[in-house]
Amino acid sequence: MTYKQRAITVSLGFFGIGLAVIFKVYQIQREGRKHFLTNEGDQTIPSRLVERTPRQGDILDINLVPLVTTVSYYDIHMDPTVVKQEIFDAEVSNLAEGLAKFFPNGRTAIQWDNYIRSGRKNGNRYLNIAKKLKNSQRQKLRELPIFNLGRMKGGIIDTDEIIERDKPNGNLLERTLGYYKLDEKTKKELRVGIEGAFYDYLRGENGIEVEQKFSTGWKKIGQIVKEPVEGASLVTSIDKEIQEVAHSELENQLNVMKADHGCVIVMDVKTGFIKAISNLGRNKKGELTESYNYAVGELETPGSTFKLAALMAGLEDRKFKITDTVGAYGKYVFAGGATLQDANDGRGYGRITIQKAFEKSSNVIAQIIHNAYKKDPSNYIKRLDKFGVTKPLELDILGEPTPVCYRPGHLKWSGTSLPWTSIGYELQMTPLQVLAFYNAVANNGQFLKPQFVKEIRRGGRIIKVYPKSVLYNNIASKETIDIMKRCLEGVMTNGTGKDLTSSQFTIAGKTGTAKLRNDAGTFGDKNTSTYQASFVGYFPANDPIYSCIVVISKPKVEYYGARVSGTVFAAIANKVYASRLAYHEAVNQSKKKSAELPIIKTGHKRDITYVLNHLGIAYQLNSGNNWVKSDTIRGKILLDKKEFKKDLVPSVLGMTARDAVFLLEEKGLKVKMSGYGKVVSQSREAGTAFAKGELIKIELAP
Repeated sequence: MTYKQRAITVSLGFFGIGLAVIFKVYQIQREGRKHFLTNEGDQTIPSRLVERTPRQGDILDINLVPLVTTVSYYDIHMDPTVVKQEIFDAEVSNLAEGLAKFFPNGRTAIQWDNYIRSGRKNGNRYLNIAKKLKNSQRQKLRELPIFNLGRMKGGIIDTDEIIERDKPNGNLLERTLGYYKLDEKTKKELRVGIEGAFYDYLRGENGIEVEQKFSTGWKKIGQIVKEPVEGASLVTSIDKEIQEVAHSELENQLNVMKADHGCVIVMDVKTGFIKAISNLGRNKKGELTESYNYAVGELETPGSTFKLAALMAGLEDRKFKITDTVGAYGKYVFAGGATLQDANDGRGYGRITIQKAFEKSSNVIAQIIHNAYKKDPSNYIKRLDKFGVTKPLELDILGEPTPVCYRPGHLKWSGTSLPWTSIGYELQMTPLQVLAFYNAVANNGQFLKPQFVKEIRRGGRIIKVYPKSVLYNNIASKETIDIMKRCLEGVMTNGTGKDLTSSQFTIAGKTGTAKLRNDAGTFGDKNTSTYQASFVGYFPANDPIYSCIVVISKPKVEYYGARVSGTVFAAIANKVYASRLAYHEAVNQSKKKSAELPIIKTGHKRDITYVLNHLGIAYQLNSGNNWVKSDTIRGKILLDKKEFKKDLVPSVLGMTARDAVFLLEEKGLKVKMSGYGKVVSQSREAGTAFAKGELIKIELAP
């Protein structure tokens, strides 16, 4: 045989071996049940290869704070039969004592000693020691006598890993974060939220390991054939700090208004990325939980917030000018005698401009649109199509329905459909669809796809980046957009939102109050009607950073959009704006610093030192306590320990809302808060006794 022939023969041999290995791995991955035998001493033990589940990737907020992570737990077992007799006799009592100390609420040392000896005598090769220990506990167990000899000589079996998904922030963002489930019988996948949509990145790649058959069943023994590949991590656009504000404000208002459910969404105007999204609804016990994503999945009548689209259509089609005057006399009659009234008990507003009608949210807008399009209603719907409000948003997460908007010729289109549609009835949209449209107006006509994930990382390396996604580049002319921007600002200065403005920045937005249909499909009478209160807009009005929508369904105390949802919008806007240094003028480092040091109230050490470091102000920290008070000496701030007596109400005057609430709740008090800024009053006098669970009210002001 020539050299060349021998080389070809060897190559073919290796090729055949390679094919055999690939086929075997394929069989393992497909079946995972092929039995084989291994020898341990003079014993023959049935074994098999099974898939090893990888650690899934984390879901992080924009600042890399974990929102969903993977936690590993370990079941600990022992094979006492592998320990040499002389070692067993000398150390088993010491092991028993160590286990008794490690698990103080379990067996005594004598009981552990008898348990292990009995297991060895009976040939139990998989003796249960503990269930679901953390890795740190597992490592400490390995240091105990006998166990410190390892698996083969000490009998410890601690590689039975249990991997669970954990949401460290409780129900914060729970429904949007979502989950992935696979029905083992039907192999049907259930993908919910971000985790469901991006599961193919998160899941990683299965490994292969050995299981052995014991008297108690098939058990993993820690022998890895192929290491699993960990999943990639997602960096979302969510900002946990904004998310916490949105969640707490929504939760508080739902309780105050005794409402059924609601949602809040905060979006970055220029990119379309979602910064916060909260959904809360009542369960059968009346508790608020994140059980459904109302923001993404609930189609409902938008009400007066849709008047923005109606007027934009008329302006774009040159049907009227915003300065035209109309008779808003409170009652408007349409085909078949159908009537609409203005919300101010039908009194109307007299002869006003169309802009004023929008600012006051007068239903005369229905009459304006009816008169403008009654001869060509199809053109009105076509204009709405160009705005993007009749189409889905093509979200990455599942569950978004298509907006409902009937057209001339449809069975549900009638003589009142045109005017009713113009004020947000006879059509349905989700809160996120409404917000995306308003965000387009704030963004000078560029309609962006709402997104939740910024990038995907594996092993610290960015493997995919999601840029902003433009759905429609210009939904309307610059002239129309600029006019409607002024109108949205006018709502806040002269109209239904005038009580919601901020002294720090301007807000542009629109209120909405929609009557909801009951289970019978009717609106009910005055005593049985239910409502949905909305507020949607953006801030600051002159250079928008964030857009936001608040929707609260079936409030029982009040139902007007400004007072129910608008107050939540204003509170979120004020807190987000006030807490972000990026929104305020930076300190000019080139200027000579003032000799006058800032006044610092009592607060949390971490927050105070962060601000002082950021501003470059010298300070001296004299305490390791979490809570500190300040004093000044020779141009330096001194931070000293602030003590609060254990069973007495602390003084929180001058504190920020976050510090005050944290301290009071840490004491065991329930806190009700109003206003924004710093605490100016508290309902319970400092230094007085209290019982845990009692209510304390705090008022804040700028």
